[in-house]
Amino acid sequence: MSKVLIIYDSRTGNTEKMASAVADGVRSVDGAEVTVKIVDNAKVGDLLKFDAIILGSPTYYGNVSGKLKEFIDKSYKIHGKLEGKVGGAFTSSGLTATGAETTNLAILHALLIHGMVVQGRSDDKHYGPTAVEAPKKDEAESCKELGKRVATLAKRLAK
Repeated sequence: MSKVLIIYDSRTGNTEKMASAVADGVRSVDGAEVTVKIVDNAKVGDLLKFDAIILGSPTYYGNVSGKLKEFIDKSYKIHGKLEGKVGGAFTSSGLTATGAETTNLAILHALLIHGMVVQGRSDDKHYGPTAVEAPKKDEAESCKELGKRVATLAKRLAK
């Protein structure tokens, strides 16, 4: 069994739609369970209860939203306690070439500093799914794939 937590921020609902697709991917893995929280309702201590953590944010000036950044900053309180957990990232942006990759990388940097395991992709969307505005069909599939890959890896590592 692997327990996956998805925490996201969303003003327009686009990142929320991506979070929902990521959750669908987690649910497709036998023995995986998922909890989805908007960052406003998440507590840093929640991170300790899960095998995998996936963070999603809208892209603002090539970086994560202020709310998600504040949440990440507060995670210093549990530094060293997330080692070996699996992590992932996703983001939505308003236009192309507006910093989606750097947003995902900012999330991944924080997860790596916590000692988490991140699985990249060799084909495309190397750092995690991105969408321009609301996720289209292929972008939603990329989100589902992220959820599936993270849940599968967390399950493997739990053995």
